Amino acid sequence: MDSKNISENPCPIARSLAFVGDAWSILILRDAHAGITRFDNFRKSLGIAPTMLTKRLSVLTEEGLLEKHRYSEHPPREEYLLTEAGRDFLPVLFMIGAWGRKHRGGGKLTKFFDAEAGTEIEPVAIDEATGAKIGTRPIRMSSSVEG
Repeated sequence: MDSKNISENPCPIARSLAFVGDAWSILILRDAHAGITRFDNFRKSLGIAPTMLTKRLSVLTEEGLLEKHRYSEHPPREEYLLTEAGRDFLPVLFMIGAWGRKHRGGGKLTKFFDAEAGTEIEPVAIDEATGAKIGTRPIRMSSSVEG
């Protein structure tokens, strides 16, 4: 996939996938939401090669989903913190997880709980304008230029 050309595509799904469409990037964002911020911890959690992790962290930083913060001067060390755009990705992660639970389930699966209520989180995508569950009504697509 040529991310340069895809990033100019009028489809917001295509544009988004150009930068977070690979499994490593999505898993890095999952781990960042779980509180992981440091290179070695991402590497340990994911079992990813250092060069691959460096590339993915660089893209996620360049695209504004993560930002670097220095936490040690000697030796120089940086951590990766979620930006607003990165935090806004959490519902996407939950929807991917819900799809996976339904269509790729079986065996032992991680569950997610509301820390305050203690209830399992069961995400549902709702259209704000109609209140309808997404996927229950026909859709149509239209390209438009926003100004």
